Amino acid sequence: MGSTNPTQSAVRPVRPGTRAIPEETLLGRYRVLARRGVGGFGTVCTCWDTRLQRRVAIKRIPLLASEDVGSISASTAEEALAEARTACLLAHPNIVTVYDFESDGTYAYLVMEYVDGLNLAELLARVEDGVLTHEECAHVLRSVAAALTYAHENGVLHLDIKPTNIMIDRQGTVKLADFGMATLASAAGYGGARGGTVGYMPPEQIQGLLVDERTDVFSLAVVTWQALTARSPFASATPKGSLDAIFRGPKPPISKLDPDLAPEAESALLRALSPTASERTSSVKEFARGILPTLGDGTEGAESLRELVDQSENDDPSVAAEPSDLPAHVRLPWLAPALERAVSTVCTFFSMYAVLPALPGTTSAFSLVGSLVSAAACAAWPPIGSAISGIALVVALATANVTSASFPLALAVAVCFATWWVTCGHTDHVSTAAVLAPACLNSPAAGVALAGYGMDPLPAAATGAAGALFSLLSGAASTSGFSAQTTIAALAPLLESPATWIIVAGCGVSALLASAIAMRGSVASGVLGQVLGVVSITLFWLLACRMESSGYWFSHIVEGCGLAIFLSVFVCVETVLRGPLAGDQEGEDLDELSQ
Repeated sequence: MGSTNPTQSAVRPVRPGTRAIPEETLLGRYRVLARRGVGGFGTVCTCWDTRLQRRVAIKRIPLLASEDVGSISASTAEEALAEARTACLLAHPNIVTVYDFESDGTYAYLVMEYVDGLNLAELLARVEDGVLTHEECAHVLRSVAAALTYAHENGVLHLDIKPTNIMIDRQGTVKLADFGMATLASAAGYGGARGGTVGYMPPEQIQGLLVDERTDVFSLAVVTWQALTARSPFASATPKGSLDAIFRGPKPPISKLDPDLAPEAESALLRALSPTASERTSSVKEFARGILPTLGDGTEGAESLRELVDQSENDDPSVAAEPSDLPAHVRLPWLAPALERAVSTVCTFFSMYAVLPALPGTTSAFSLVGSLVSAAACAAWPPIGSAISGIALVVALATANVTSASFPLALAVAVCFATWWVTCGHTDHVSTAAVLAPACLNSPAAGVALAGYGMDPLPAAATGAAGALFSLLSGAASTSGFSAQTTIAALAPLLESPATWIIVAGCGVSALLASAIAMRGSVASGVLGQVLGVVSITLFWLLACRMESSGYWFSHIVEGCGLAIFLSVFVCVETVLRGPLAGDQEGEDLDELSQ
Protein backbone atom coordinates (compact mmCIF):
# COMPACT_ATOMS: atom_id res chain seq x y z
CA MET A 1 0.00 0.00 0.00
CA GLY A 2 1.11 3.49 -0.58
CA SER A 3 1.77 4.57 2.94
CA THR A 4 4.11 7.49 3.37
CA ASN A 5 7.05 7.48 5.70
CA PRO A 6 7.47 11.07 6.89
CA THR A 7 11.06 10.41 7.87
CA GLN A 8 12.43 10.21 4.37
CA SER A 9 9.74 10.73 1.75
CA ALA A 10 10.45 13.44 -0.77
CA VAL A 11 8.83 16.70 0.32
CA ARG A 12 7.50 18.72 -2.59
CA PRO A 13 6.72 22.46 -2.58
CA VAL A 14 3.66 23.47 -0.58
CA ARG A 15 0.75 24.38 -2.82
CA PRO A 16 -0.35 28.01 -3.09
CA GLY A 17 -2.92 28.97 -0.51
CA THR A 18 -1.67 26.62 2.20
CA ARG A 19 -0.62 28.03 5.56
CA ALA A 20 3.09 28.82 5.69
CA ILE A 21 5.12 27.29 8.47
CA PRO A 22 6.56 29.91 10.84
CA GLU A 23 10.33 30.16 10.53
CA GLU A 24 12.02 27.96 13.08
CA THR A 25 15.59 26.88 13.65
CA LEU A 26 16.68 23.58 15.19
CA LEU A 27 20.03 23.02 16.91
CA GLY A 28 21.06 26.55 16.00
CA ARG A 29 21.69 25.85 12.30
CA TYR A 30 18.81 23.97 10.65
CA ARG A 31 16.04 26.20 9.31
CA VAL A 32 12.72 24.35 9.09
CA LEU A 33 11.29 24.31 5.54
CA ALA A 34 8.40 21.90 6.09
CA ARG A 35 7.00 19.96 8.99
CA ARG A 36 5.91 16.53 7.78
CA GLY A 37 4.04 15.31 10.86
CA VAL A 38 3.58 15.46 14.60
CA GLY A 39 2.70 12.24 16.41
CA GLY A 40 3.33 9.97 19.33
CA PHE A 41 6.87 9.21 18.21
CA GLY A 42 8.22 12.55 17.16
CA THR A 43 8.17 15.30 14.57
CA VAL A 44 9.76 15.06 11.13
CA CYS A 45 10.98 18.21 9.42
CA THR A 46 12.64 19.00 6.14
CA CYS A 47 15.30 21.60 6.96
CA TRP A 48 17.96 23.74 5.33
CA ASP A 49 21.43 23.42 6.80
CA THR A 50 22.53 27.07 6.95
CA ARG A 51 26.14 26.09 7.59
CA LEU A 52 26.68 23.57 4.80
CA GLN A 53 23.93 24.89 2.50
CA ARG A 54 22.07 21.64 1.88
CA ARG A 55 18.66 20.16 2.51
CA VAL A 56 18.36 17.60 5.31
CA ALA A 57 15.63 15.65 7.08
CA ILE A 58 15.44 15.83 10.87
CA LYS A 59 13.48 13.53 13.11
CA ARG A 60 12.90 15.00 16.56
CA ILE A 61 11.81 12.44 19.15
CA PRO A 62 10.53 13.45 22.60
CA LEU A 63 12.11 11.49 25.42
CA LEU A 64 9.50 10.50 27.98
CA ALA A 65 10.04 11.80 31.49
CA SER A 66 11.35 9.34 34.06
CA GLU A 67 8.07 9.41 35.99
CA ASP A 68 6.29 8.29 32.80
CA VAL A 69 8.63 5.37 32.28
CA GLY A 70 9.14 3.90 35.70
CA SER A 71 11.03 0.84 34.50
CA ILE A 72 13.71 2.81 32.63
CA SER A 73 16.45 4.35 34.76
CA ALA A 74 18.45 7.35 33.64
CA SER A 75 21.58 5.25 33.16
CA THR A 76 19.69 2.63 31.14
CA ALA A 77 18.18 5.30 28.91
CA GLU A 78 21.61 6.88 28.38
CA GLU A 79 23.12 3.51 27.43
CA ALA A 80 20.26 2.87 24.99
CA LEU A 81 20.72 6.31 23.46
CA ALA A 82 24.42 5.64 23.04
CA GLU A 83 23.65 2.35 21.31
CA ALA A 84 21.11 4.08 19.07
CA ARG A 85 23.68 6.74 18.22
CA THR A 86 26.15 4.07 17.13
CA ALA A 87 23.50 2.31 15.02
CA CYS A 88 22.56 5.55 13.28
CA LEU A 89 26.13 6.34 12.23
CA LEU A 90 26.53 3.41 9.83
CA ALA A 91 28.17 4.51 6.56
CA HIS A 92 27.16 2.51 3.47
CA PRO A 93 25.94 3.45 -0.06
CA ASN A 94 22.65 1.66 0.58
CA ILE A 95 21.99 3.16 4.01
CA VAL A 96 20.45 6.61 4.48
CA THR A 97 23.27 8.69 5.93
CA VAL A 98 22.82 10.16 9.39
CA TYR A 99 24.80 13.40 9.59
CA ASP A 100 24.30 14.10 13.27
CA PHE A 101 22.69 12.71 16.41
CA GLU A 102 22.01 14.95 19.39
CA SER A 103 20.06 14.70 22.63
CA ASP A 104 19.26 17.52 25.05
CA GLY A 105 17.54 15.35 27.67
CA THR A 106 14.10 16.33 26.37
CA TYR A 107 14.44 15.50 22.68
CA ALA A 108 16.66 13.31 20.53
CA TYR A 109 17.50 14.72 17.08
CA LEU A 110 18.51 12.67 14.05
CA VAL A 111 19.84 14.77 11.17
CA MET A 112 19.69 12.69 7.99
CA GLU A 113 20.32 13.08 4.29
CA TYR A 114 17.34 14.23 2.25
CA VAL A 115 16.39 11.54 -0.27
CA ASP A 116 14.78 12.90 -3.41
CA GLY A 117 12.59 10.04 -4.48
CA LEU A 118 9.95 7.59 -3.28
CA ASN A 119 9.82 4.92 -0.66
CA LEU A 120 8.96 1.39 -1.77
CA ALA A 121 5.39 1.61 -0.43
CA GLU A 122 4.72 4.71 -2.53
CA LEU A 123 6.27 3.09 -5.58
CA LEU A 124 4.20 -0.09 -5.22
CA ALA A 125 1.08 2.05 -4.97
CA ARG A 126 1.90 3.66 -8.33
CA VAL A 127 2.96 0.68 -10.45
CA GLU A 128 0.57 -1.64 -12.25
CA ASP A 129 -0.98 -4.31 -9.98
CA GLY A 130 1.18 -3.06 -7.10
CA VAL A 131 4.10 -5.41 -7.89
CA LEU A 132 7.68 -5.10 -9.07
CA THR A 133 9.12 -7.10 -11.92
CA HIS A 134 11.56 -9.85 -10.96
CA GLU A 135 14.45 -7.69 -12.18
CA GLU A 136 13.28 -4.68 -10.16
CA CYS A 137 12.82 -6.82 -7.08
CA ALA A 138 16.31 -8.25 -7.59
CA HIS A 139 17.81 -4.75 -7.50
CA VAL A 140 15.89 -3.77 -4.37
CA LEU A 141 16.69 -7.02 -2.58
CA ARG A 142 20.37 -6.94 -3.53
CA SER A 143 20.70 -3.36 -2.26
CA VAL A 144 18.87 -3.90 1.02
CA ALA A 145 20.71 -7.16 1.62
CA ALA A 146 24.02 -5.37 1.14
CA ALA A 147 22.99 -2.70 3.65
CA LEU A 148 21.86 -5.25 6.21
CA THR A 149 24.91 -7.46 5.77
CA TYR A 150 27.14 -4.47 6.45
CA ALA A 151 25.10 -3.50 9.50
CA HIS A 152 25.07 -7.03 10.91
CA GLU A 153 28.82 -7.30 10.45
CA ASN A 154 29.08 -4.17 12.59
CA GLY A 155 26.82 -5.60 15.28
CA VAL A 156 23.74 -3.52 14.41
CA LEU A 157 20.21 -4.83 13.81
CA HIS A 158 17.54 -2.85 11.99
CA LEU A 159 14.39 -4.46 13.49
CA ASP A 160 11.91 -2.41 11.46
CA ILE A 161 12.33 -3.37 7.81
CA LYS A 162 9.22 -2.45 5.82
CA PRO A 163 8.41 -0.76 2.50
CA THR A 164 8.28 2.76 3.92
CA ASN A 165 11.85 2.41 5.23
CA ILE A 166 13.22 1.45 1.80
CA MET A 167 13.96 4.54 -0.31
CA ILE A 168 14.56 4.72 -4.07
CA ASP A 169 15.98 7.97 -5.41
CA ARG A 170 15.85 9.44 -8.90
CA GLN A 171 19.01 7.58 -9.90
CA GLY A 172 17.46 4.24 -8.93
CA THR A 173 19.68 3.88 -5.87
CA VAL A 174 18.04 1.95 -3.04
CA LYS A 175 18.69 3.09 0.52
CA LEU A 176 17.55 1.61 3.81
CA ALA A 177 16.35 4.21 6.32
CA ASP A 178 15.73 4.42 10.07
CA PHE A 179 18.60 2.34 11.41
CA GLY A 180 18.64 2.72 15.16
CA MET A 181 14.95 3.59 15.45
CA ALA A 182 14.10 0.32 17.22
CA THR A 183 16.75 0.93 19.88
CA LEU A 184 15.82 4.58 20.10
CA ALA A 185 12.15 3.67 20.63
CA SER A 186 13.10 1.86 23.82
CA ALA A 187 15.43 4.64 24.89
CA ALA A 188 12.71 7.21 24.35
CA GLY A 189 10.32 5.22 26.49
CA TYR A 190 8.26 3.61 23.72
CA GLY A 191 9.27 0.06 24.55
CA GLY A 192 5.76 -1.30 23.90
CA ALA A 193 6.30 -0.76 20.20
CA ARG A 194 9.08 -3.41 20.23
CA GLY A 195 10.68 -1.28 17.55
CA GLY A 196 8.91 -3.02 14.67
CA THR A 197 5.73 -2.86 12.61
CA VAL A 198 2.86 -5.33 12.79
CA GLY A 199 2.88 -7.57 9.74
CA TYR A 200 6.67 -7.49 9.33
CA MET A 201 7.86 -8.64 12.76
CA PRO A 202 8.66 -12.33 13.37
CA PRO A 203 7.23 -14.12 16.42
CA GLU A 204 10.24 -13.54 18.66
CA GLN A 205 10.02 -9.77 18.13
CA ILE A 206 6.24 -9.67 18.63
CA GLN A 207 6.60 -11.64 21.86
CA GLY A 208 9.46 -9.49 23.16
CA LEU A 209 11.98 -12.36 23.10
CA LEU A 210 15.63 -12.36 22.06
CA VAL A 211 16.22 -11.01 18.54
CA ASP A 212 19.19 -11.42 16.21
CA GLU A 213 20.07 -11.25 12.50
CA ARG A 214 17.33 -13.76 11.69
CA THR A 215 14.76 -11.18 12.80
CA ASP A 216 15.84 -8.90 9.94
CA VAL A 217 15.91 -11.89 7.56
CA PHE A 218 12.23 -12.55 8.31
CA SER A 219 11.20 -8.92 7.76
CA LEU A 220 13.15 -8.69 4.50
CA ALA A 221 11.47 -11.87 3.26
CA VAL A 222 8.03 -10.37 4.03
CA VAL A 223 8.90 -7.23 2.04
CA THR A 224 10.18 -9.38 -0.85
CA TRP A 225 6.97 -11.41 -0.84
CA GLN A 226 4.95 -8.20 -0.91
CA ALA A 227 7.00 -6.67 -3.72
CA LEU A 228 6.46 -9.79 -5.86
CA THR A 229 2.76 -10.36 -5.13
CA ALA A 230 1.21 -7.07 -3.88
CA ARG A 231 0.21 -8.97 -0.73
CA SER A 232 1.70 -8.74 2.73
CA PRO A 233 1.31 -12.33 3.96
CA PHE A 234 1.01 -11.54 7.67
CA ALA A 235 -0.78 -8.20 7.61
CA SER A 236 -3.12 -7.74 10.57
CA ALA A 237 -4.64 -5.03 12.68
CA THR A 238 -3.16 -6.58 15.85
CA PRO A 239 0.09 -8.29 16.85
CA LYS A 240 -1.87 -11.42 17.83
CA GLY A 241 -3.55 -11.57 14.45
CA SER A 242 -0.20 -11.29 12.71
CA LEU A 243 1.29 -13.94 15.00
CA ASP A 244 -1.55 -16.35 14.21
CA ALA A 245 -1.04 -15.76 10.49
CA ILE A 246 2.70 -16.43 10.79
CA PHE A 247 2.17 -19.78 12.48
CA ARG A 248 -0.45 -20.74 9.87
CA GLY A 249 2.02 -19.90 7.13
CA PRO A 250 1.62 -17.54 4.15
CA LYS A 251 -1.51 -18.25 2.14
CA PRO A 252 -2.08 -18.67 -0.72
CA PRO A 253 1.25 -20.13 -1.90
CA ILE A 254 3.37 -17.61 -3.75
CA SER A 255 3.46 -19.98 -6.72
CA LYS A 256 -0.23 -19.20 -7.26
CA LEU A 257 0.25 -15.45 -6.93
CA ASP A 258 3.37 -15.39 -9.11
CA PRO A 259 3.41 -18.50 -11.35
CA ASP A 260 6.62 -17.33 -13.06
CA LEU A 261 8.62 -17.43 -9.82
CA ALA A 262 11.16 -20.24 -9.70
CA PRO A 263 10.59 -23.03 -7.14
CA GLU A 264 14.02 -22.28 -5.67
CA ALA A 265 12.91 -18.73 -4.89
CA GLU A 266 9.73 -19.98 -3.20
CA SER A 267 11.75 -22.40 -1.08
CA ALA A 268 14.15 -19.62 -0.06
CA LEU A 269 11.25 -17.36 0.93
CA LEU A 270 9.47 -20.04 2.94
CA ARG A 271 12.62 -20.91 4.85
CA ALA A 272 13.24 -17.23 5.62
CA LEU A 273 9.64 -16.91 6.83
CA SER A 274 9.83 -19.82 9.26
CA PRO A 275 8.10 -18.88 12.52
CA THR A 276 10.85 -20.65 14.47
CA ALA A 277 14.11 -18.71 14.43
CA SER A 278 16.24 -21.88 14.66
CA GLU A 279 14.70 -23.16 11.41
CA ARG A 280 15.02 -19.84 9.60
CA THR A 281 17.71 -18.76 7.16
CA SER A 282 20.62 -17.73 9.36
CA SER A 283 21.81 -14.61 7.51
CA VAL A 284 20.67 -12.02 5.01
CA LYS A 285 23.57 -12.96 2.75
CA GLU A 286 22.41 -16.59 2.66
CA PHE A 287 18.83 -15.51 1.92
CA ALA A 288 19.99 -13.27 -0.94
CA ARG A 289 22.17 -16.04 -2.39
CA GLY A 290 19.19 -18.37 -2.39
CA ILE A 291 16.79 -16.09 -4.25
CA LEU A 292 18.70 -13.52 -6.31
CA PRO A 293 19.94 -15.93 -9.06
CA THR A 294 16.31 -16.79 -9.86
CA LEU A 295 15.04 -13.21 -10.20
CA GLY A 296 16.94 -11.97 -13.23
CA ASP A 297 19.18 -9.02 -14.05
CA GLY A 298 19.25 -6.56 -11.16
CA THR A 299 21.05 -3.97 -13.32
CA GLU A 300 18.12 -3.94 -15.71
CA GLY A 301 15.83 -3.59 -12.71
CA ALA A 302 17.80 -0.60 -11.43
CA GLU A 303 17.32 1.24 -14.73
CA SER A 304 13.61 0.42 -14.71
CA LEU A 305 13.21 1.74 -11.15
CA ARG A 306 15.11 4.91 -12.03
CA GLU A 307 12.67 5.61 -14.85
CA LEU A 308 9.65 4.83 -12.67
CA VAL A 309 10.74 7.12 -9.84
CA ASP A 310 11.77 9.91 -12.17
CA GLN A 311 8.49 9.68 -14.06
CA SER A 312 6.42 9.61 -10.86
CA GLU A 313 8.20 12.65 -9.47
CA ASN A 314 7.93 14.60 -12.73
CA ASP A 315 4.29 13.70 -13.40
CA ASP A 316 3.07 15.76 -10.47
CA PRO A 317 5.91 17.85 -9.03
CA SER A 318 3.70 20.44 -7.37
CA VAL A 319 1.60 18.15 -5.23
CA ALA A 320 2.49 18.31 -1.55
CA ALA A 321 2.52 14.97 0.21
CA GLU A 322 0.16 16.15 2.93
CA PRO A 323 -1.92 13.70 4.98
CA SER A 324 -5.18 14.93 3.46
CA ASP A 325 -3.90 14.03 -0.02
CA LEU A 326 -3.23 10.40 0.83
CA PRO A 327 -5.76 7.64 0.05
CA ALA A 328 -8.18 6.77 2.84
CA HIS A 329 -6.57 3.37 3.41
CA VAL A 330 -3.23 5.10 4.00
CA ARG A 331 -4.50 7.93 6.23
CA LEU A 332 -6.85 5.68 8.19
CA PRO A 333 -5.37 2.15 8.16
CA TRP A 334 -7.52 1.15 11.12
CA LEU A 335 -10.83 1.99 9.42
CA ALA A 336 -11.30 -1.10 7.25
CA PRO A 337 -10.44 -3.62 10.03
CA ALA A 338 -12.72 -1.70 12.39
CA LEU A 339 -15.63 -1.91 9.95
CA GLU A 340 -15.06 -5.63 9.44
CA ARG A 341 -15.02 -6.19 13.19
CA ALA A 342 -18.11 -4.00 13.67
CA VAL A 343 -20.15 -5.95 11.11
CA SER A 344 -19.27 -9.26 12.82
CA THR A 345 -20.13 -7.79 16.22
CA VAL A 346 -23.54 -6.52 15.06
CA CYS A 347 -24.38 -9.84 13.41
CA THR A 348 -23.45 -11.69 16.59
CA PHE A 349 -25.61 -9.43 18.74
CA PHE A 350 -28.76 -9.83 16.62
CA SER A 351 -28.21 -13.55 16.16
CA MET A 352 -27.92 -14.09 19.90
CA TYR A 353 -30.81 -11.76 20.66
CA ALA A 354 -33.03 -13.88 18.41
CA VAL A 355 -32.00 -17.21 19.99
CA LEU A 356 -31.53 -16.51 23.71
CA PRO A 357 -35.22 -15.83 24.50
CA ALA A 358 -36.00 -19.41 23.39
CA LEU A 359 -33.86 -20.93 26.14
CA PRO A 360 -35.88 -22.21 29.12
CA GLY A 361 -36.10 -19.76 32.01
CA THR A 362 -34.52 -16.90 30.10
CA THR A 363 -35.59 -13.36 30.98
CA SER A 364 -35.53 -10.30 28.75
CA ALA A 365 -32.69 -8.85 30.80
CA PHE A 366 -30.64 -12.05 30.47
CA SER A 367 -31.20 -12.09 26.70
CA LEU A 368 -30.02 -8.51 26.36
CA VAL A 369 -26.99 -8.93 28.61
CA GLY A 370 -26.07 -12.26 27.01
CA SER A 371 -26.28 -10.72 23.54
CA LEU A 372 -24.12 -7.78 24.59
CA VAL A 373 -21.50 -10.03 26.20
CA SER A 374 -21.42 -12.23 23.10
CA ALA A 375 -21.02 -9.16 20.89
CA ALA A 376 -18.18 -7.91 23.11
CA ALA A 377 -16.43 -11.28 22.81
CA CYS A 378 -16.83 -11.10 19.04
CA ALA A 379 -15.36 -7.60 19.01
CA ALA A 380 -12.30 -8.97 20.82
CA TRP A 381 -11.95 -11.97 18.49
CA PRO A 382 -14.46 -12.04 15.59
CA PRO A 383 -14.42 -15.83 14.90
CA ILE A 384 -15.80 -16.52 18.39
CA GLY A 385 -19.06 -14.79 17.44
CA SER A 386 -20.12 -17.51 15.01
CA ALA A 387 -19.13 -20.24 17.49
CA ILE A 388 -21.22 -18.70 20.30
CA SER A 389 -24.18 -18.21 17.98
CA GLY A 390 -23.98 -21.79 16.73
CA ILE A 391 -23.83 -23.16 20.26
CA ALA A 392 -26.81 -21.05 21.31
CA LEU A 393 -28.88 -22.33 18.38
CA VAL A 394 -27.99 -25.95 19.14
CA VAL A 395 -28.93 -25.52 22.82
CA ALA A 396 -32.21 -23.84 21.88
CA LEU A 397 -33.15 -26.65 19.49
CA ALA A 398 -32.31 -29.25 22.14
CA THR A 399 -34.09 -27.64 25.10
CA ALA A 400 -37.01 -25.57 23.78
CA ASN A 401 -40.27 -27.54 23.50
CA VAL A 402 -38.48 -30.88 23.87
CA THR A 403 -39.71 -33.70 21.65
CA SER A 404 -38.23 -36.93 20.36
CA ALA A 405 -36.77 -34.99 17.44
CA SER A 406 -35.02 -32.37 19.57
CA PHE A 407 -31.78 -34.18 20.33
CA PRO A 408 -31.24 -35.67 16.83
CA LEU A 409 -31.81 -32.30 15.15
CA ALA A 410 -29.58 -30.48 17.63
CA LEU A 411 -26.84 -33.09 17.20
CA ALA A 412 -26.99 -32.87 13.40
CA VAL A 413 -26.80 -29.08 13.48
CA ALA A 414 -23.92 -29.19 15.99
CA VAL A 415 -21.87 -31.58 13.83
CA CYS A 416 -22.42 -29.58 10.64
CA PHE A 417 -21.73 -26.21 12.27
CA ALA A 418 -18.65 -27.47 14.14
CA THR A 419 -17.25 -28.93 10.91
CA TRP A 420 -17.63 -25.57 9.17
CA TRP A 421 -16.15 -23.62 12.09
CA VAL A 422 -13.12 -25.88 12.49
CA THR A 423 -12.33 -25.92 8.77
CA CYS A 424 -13.27 -22.37 7.81
CA GLY A 425 -14.81 -20.27 10.56
CA HIS A 426 -11.99 -19.94 13.08
CA THR A 427 -9.34 -18.78 10.62
CA ASP A 428 -10.87 -15.58 9.28
CA HIS A 429 -12.25 -12.47 10.94
CA VAL A 430 -14.92 -12.00 8.25
CA SER A 431 -16.31 -15.53 8.56
CA THR A 432 -18.64 -14.67 11.44
CA ALA A 433 -20.35 -11.88 9.51
CA ALA A 434 -20.52 -13.99 6.33
CA VAL A 435 -22.25 -16.94 8.00
CA LEU A 436 -24.54 -14.97 10.36
CA ALA A 437 -25.64 -12.13 8.06
CA PRO A 438 -27.99 -14.39 6.02
CA ALA A 439 -29.80 -15.42 9.21
CA CYS A 440 -29.93 -11.88 10.61
CA LEU A 441 -31.24 -10.46 7.33
CA ASN A 442 -33.39 -13.51 6.50
CA SER A 443 -31.77 -13.77 3.06
CA PRO A 444 -29.65 -16.80 2.03
CA ALA A 445 -27.55 -14.71 -0.37
CA ALA A 446 -26.58 -12.06 2.20
CA GLY A 447 -23.27 -13.77 3.01
CA VAL A 448 -21.97 -14.00 -0.56
CA ALA A 449 -20.42 -10.52 -0.72
CA LEU A 450 -18.81 -10.79 2.71
CA ALA A 451 -17.34 -14.26 2.09
CA GLY A 452 -16.01 -13.20 -1.31
CA TYR A 453 -14.45 -10.09 0.19
CA GLY A 454 -12.52 -11.52 3.10
CA MET A 455 -11.93 -15.24 2.61
CA ASP A 456 -9.89 -17.52 0.35
CA PRO A 457 -11.88 -19.14 -2.48
CA LEU A 458 -12.64 -22.58 -0.99
CA PRO A 459 -13.50 -21.32 2.52
CA ALA A 460 -15.56 -18.58 0.87
CA ALA A 461 -17.54 -21.15 -1.10
CA ALA A 462 -18.16 -23.28 1.99
CA THR A 463 -19.17 -20.22 4.01
CA GLY A 464 -21.50 -18.90 1.31
CA ALA A 465 -23.34 -22.24 1.19
CA ALA A 466 -23.27 -22.64 5.00
CA GLY A 467 -24.69 -19.15 5.46
CA ALA A 468 -27.58 -19.95 3.12
CA LEU A 469 -28.43 -23.16 5.03
CA PHE A 470 -28.02 -21.41 8.39
CA SER A 471 -30.48 -18.76 7.21
CA LEU A 472 -33.10 -21.37 6.27
CA LEU A 473 -32.66 -23.22 9.56
CA SER A 474 -32.78 -20.05 11.69
CA GLY A 475 -35.87 -18.79 9.88
CA ALA A 476 -37.74 -22.05 10.33
CA ALA A 477 -36.64 -22.40 13.97
CA SER A 478 -37.60 -18.87 15.00
CA THR A 479 -41.07 -19.08 13.44
CA SER A 480 -41.70 -22.41 15.19
CA GLY A 481 -40.48 -21.31 18.62
CA PHE A 482 -37.35 -23.49 18.20
CA SER A 483 -39.44 -26.64 18.49
CA ALA A 484 -37.45 -29.30 16.67
CA GLN A 485 -40.51 -31.15 15.36
CA THR A 486 -42.11 -27.97 13.97
CA THR A 487 -38.80 -26.76 12.60
CA ILE A 488 -38.30 -30.00 10.66
CA ALA A 489 -41.85 -29.78 9.32
CA ALA A 490 -41.21 -26.21 8.12
CA LEU A 491 -37.84 -27.08 6.58
CA ALA A 492 -38.83 -30.29 4.84
CA PRO A 493 -40.70 -28.75 1.86
CA LEU A 494 -37.84 -26.35 1.22
CA LEU A 495 -35.12 -28.99 1.45
CA GLU A 496 -37.08 -31.30 -0.85
CA SER A 497 -37.19 -28.63 -3.54
CA PRO A 498 -34.34 -28.64 -6.12
CA ALA A 499 -34.71 -24.86 -6.32
CA THR A 500 -33.49 -24.52 -2.72
CA TRP A 501 -30.32 -26.44 -3.47
CA ILE A 502 -29.76 -24.34 -6.57
CA ILE A 503 -29.85 -21.25 -4.30
CA VAL A 504 -27.46 -22.89 -1.80
CA ALA A 505 -25.07 -23.97 -4.55
CA GLY A 506 -25.35 -20.52 -6.12
CA CYS A 507 -24.30 -18.86 -2.88
CA GLY A 508 -21.23 -21.08 -2.69
CA VAL A 509 -20.25 -20.66 -6.34
CA SER A 510 -20.81 -16.89 -6.29
CA ALA A 511 -18.69 -16.47 -3.16
CA LEU A 512 -15.98 -18.64 -4.74
CA LEU A 513 -16.01 -16.53 -7.91
CA ALA A 514 -15.87 -13.23 -6.01
CA SER A 515 -13.00 -14.44 -3.83
CA ALA A 516 -10.97 -15.94 -6.67
CA ILE A 517 -11.02 -12.69 -8.65
CA ALA A 518 -10.41 -10.52 -5.58
CA MET A 519 -7.30 -12.60 -4.77
CA ARG A 520 -5.43 -10.75 -7.52
CA GLY A 521 -4.99 -8.20 -4.76
CA SER A 522 -5.83 -4.88 -6.41
CA VAL A 523 -8.80 -2.69 -5.55
CA ALA A 524 -10.11 -3.06 -9.11
CA SER A 525 -10.06 -6.86 -8.90
CA GLY A 526 -11.86 -6.73 -5.55
CA VAL A 527 -14.63 -4.58 -7.02
CA LEU A 528 -14.82 -6.74 -10.15
CA GLY A 529 -15.11 -9.86 -8.00
CA GLN A 530 -18.07 -8.35 -6.15
CA VAL A 531 -19.82 -7.38 -9.38
CA LEU A 532 -19.43 -10.85 -10.86
CA GLY A 533 -20.50 -12.44 -7.58
CA VAL A 534 -23.76 -10.44 -7.63
CA VAL A 535 -24.39 -11.30 -11.27
CA SER A 536 -23.76 -14.97 -10.51
CA ILE A 537 -26.13 -15.23 -7.53
CA THR A 538 -28.82 -13.37 -9.49
CA LEU A 539 -28.55 -15.87 -12.34
CA PHE A 540 -28.71 -18.79 -9.91
CA TRP A 541 -31.78 -17.26 -8.26
CA LEU A 542 -33.51 -16.84 -11.62
CA LEU A 543 -32.70 -20.46 -12.45
CA ALA A 544 -34.21 -21.57 -9.13
CA CYS A 545 -37.36 -19.56 -9.83
CA ARG A 546 -37.69 -21.23 -13.21
CA MET A 547 -37.38 -24.72 -11.75
CA GLU A 548 -39.73 -24.39 -8.78
CA SER A 549 -43.48 -24.77 -8.87
CA SER A 550 -44.47 -23.21 -5.54
CA GLY A 551 -43.25 -19.72 -6.36
CA TYR A 552 -41.50 -19.41 -2.96
CA TRP A 553 -38.16 -18.26 -4.27
CA PHE A 554 -39.73 -16.02 -6.92
CA SER A 555 -41.63 -14.17 -4.19
CA HIS A 556 -38.32 -13.48 -2.39
CA ILE A 557 -36.23 -12.53 -5.44
CA VAL A 558 -36.44 -8.77 -4.93
CA GLU A 559 -35.41 -8.81 -1.27
CA GLY A 560 -32.89 -11.63 -1.77
CA CYS A 561 -31.04 -10.23 -4.77
CA GLY A 562 -31.60 -6.67 -3.60
CA LEU A 563 -29.83 -7.37 -0.32
CA ALA A 564 -27.03 -9.12 -2.18
CA ILE A 565 -26.56 -6.05 -4.39
CA PHE A 566 -26.70 -3.64 -1.42
CA LEU A 567 -24.11 -5.62 0.54
CA SER A 568 -21.92 -5.90 -2.53
CA VAL A 569 -21.93 -2.10 -2.88
CA PHE A 570 -21.06 -1.82 0.82
CA VAL A 571 -18.20 -4.27 0.36
CA CYS A 572 -16.93 -2.38 -2.69
CA VAL A 573 -16.69 0.76 -0.54
CA GLU A 574 -14.91 -1.30 2.12
CA THR A 575 -12.53 -2.62 -0.54
CA VAL A 576 -11.60 0.91 -1.56
CA LEU A 577 -11.06 1.89 2.09
CA ARG A 578 -8.95 -1.21 2.71
CA GLY A 579 -6.84 -0.65 -0.37
CA PRO A 580 -4.78 -3.32 -2.14
CA LEU A 581 -4.26 -6.61 -0.34
CA ALA A 582 -0.61 -5.63 0.11
CA GLY A 583 -2.03 -4.33 3.39
CA ASP A 584 0.98 -2.43 4.74
CA GLN A 585 0.02 -2.36 8.40
CA GLU A 586 2.18 0.52 9.36
CA GLY A 587 0.07 2.39 11.78
CA GLU A 588 3.06 3.67 13.69
CA ASP A 589 4.26 5.82 10.80
CA LEU A 590 0.79 6.91 9.83
CA ASP A 591 0.04 8.04 13.33
CA GLU A 592 2.80 10.53 13.00
CA LEU A 593 0.91 12.10 10.16
CA SER A 594 -2.59 11.83 11.48
CA GLN A 595 -2.31 12.77 15.12
